[in-house]
Amino acid sequence: MFDLLQVLIYVVVLIVLAVPVGRYIAKVFSREKTFFDPLFTPIEKVFYKIARINPNKEMTWKEYAFSLTIFNVCGIVLLYILQRLQGILPLNPQHLKAVRPDLAFNTAISFVTNTNWQSYIGEKQLSYFTQMVGLTVQNFLSAGTGMAVALALVRGFIRRETQYVGNFWVDLIRTVLWVLLPLSFVLAIVLASQGVIQNFSPYLRITTLEGKTQILPMGPVASQEAIKLLGTNGGGFFGANSAHPFENPSPITNFIEMLAIQIIPAAMPIAFGRFVKDKKEGIVLLSVMLGLFILNTSIIYLSEYYGNPIISQLGISKPTAMEGKEVRFGIGGSALFTSVTTAVASGAVNNMHDSLTPLAGMIALLQMMLGEVIFGGIGVGLCGMLIFAIFTVFIIGLMIGRTPEYLGKKIEAKEIKMATLAVIIPSIAILLGSALSVSIKEGLTSISNPGPHGLTEILYAFSSASGNNGSAFAGLKANTVYYNILLGIAMLIGRFGTIIPSLAIAGSLASKKKIPVSAGTFQSATPIFGVLLGLVILIVGGLTFFPALALGPVLEHLLMLLHKLS
Repeated sequence: MFDLLQVLIYVVVLIVLAVPVGRYIAKVFSREKTFFDPLFTPIEKVFYKIARINPNKEMTWKEYAFSLTIFNVCGIVLLYILQRLQGILPLNPQHLKAVRPDLAFNTAISFVTNTNWQSYIGEKQLSYFTQMVGLTVQNFLSAGTGMAVALALVRGFIRRETQYVGNFWVDLIRTVLWVLLPLSFVLAIVLASQGVIQNFSPYLRITTLEGKTQILPMGPVASQEAIKLLGTNGGGFFGANSAHPFENPSPITNFIEMLAIQIIPAAMPIAFGRFVKDKKEGIVLLSVMLGLFILNTSIIYLSEYYGNPIISQLGISKPTAMEGKEVRFGIGGSALFTSVTTAVASGAVNNMHDSLTPLAGMIALLQMMLGEVIFGGIGVGLCGMLIFAIFTVFIIGLMIGRTPEYLGKKIEAKEIKMATLAVIIPSIAILLGSALSVSIKEGLTSISNPGPHGLTEILYAFSSASGNNGSAFAGLKANTVYYNILLGIAMLIGRFGTIIPSLAIAGSLASKKKIPVSAGTFQSATPIFGVLLGLVILIVGGLTFFPALALGPVLEHLLMLLHKLS
């Protein structure tokens, strides 16, 4: 009963917070007056002056994509160099050495693409300087990049007969200054007040009650934890991520962290409704996200609650699925966190997903495979949902024999081609990467659990990388040259394979006229459209990935019911 109440309270609080945050985001990018204008406007102008940016000069979608790509490539190169020079840089009290080349390559791509896949153990391999100047900075910038893409796509719907979709630099800077920094500052203070550590102390060497020596890692955790969550990044300061008591000490911080992960993605549909001057459009998108989220959360929780029938027969009282979970969170707090982090492109975890029951692991996997449109990452989650909305109106148009329309813009061949690419490219990276890995020695040697669970571990790794999620099944030994390089490439494909088509759609839509509503126009701000949109998302995901899921988690579940697995 308590677990169900926790989910109910969580959903209510999330909606209550998402509404004002969404309105605030809409104000920021509509250039309406906000509380932070006197503080951040002068700082914004300084950035423009230093970088020689003309904030009044707008970009075509190609210029926007070029600026975004060059900025991200530079970020990857700088973060790679930073890791390789770590041994001679300051704020390294543990005297940690340079990061291995293949691992530095993977980590640099991971944080710049907002994936935050971690093949490393933070407290053992990265200095305070690398964590703060390298990873934390990219947590802000990668989230800002995602928001910028969403803003460009939204402008495609609301502008008429123009080739311009905004200015990437302006969108990036305003996202970081007006949205991410204030929220991160407040959240860091809240987390620190609840026991999340924040210091620059060397690691502590203590003597346990048994008389043995234990090393306690220290560091500026609360500040990095805040943007890790709010930016839907997910890369933890420690290897155990949000299962570590220094990152997530209590059920209270667990609840706060889950809200932080989803607050901006949940606010984006609200902001979208205000951008297009129709709040109902945003409500429909948010309702679809919530409906799918509640459905998937229910499956994960029920699967974990009923646990493993083989263990139940051993005379062990419930719960039987606590392996890999923190006692302080229990089944409810762990299942909800699992659903939250895989619905959003976050990757933060408070339990080991490798220990999930087969069906729970499958739903976590499926939420990433669907393109993480159930809230999704900052900006890119809304982009993914709008792409599926384009598919939905296209299908409806075919059914009624009319050219499909969405928000007053005709959806024609170019938009459908780009939307198809945005869905297919990450899917190809998932399936081909997994197929290659189960076919060669370098991929198979990292599997710790042979059989269907081993296949699921590989599917999860490539789904997490291509979906820019970053969470891991943890059973796969991914810190190898093979996986570091291949997963790094998958992250790039997943990120830019959706961003570039989204910007192309934005440019195409912005150049079109806005057509008036007619008797044949299918209204998108209705419950019927919401139901159809949800079905399209599930059908596309099912047709694409069901064969792979059938060989992995579905088969494992059936074997468990037959008492073939423990």
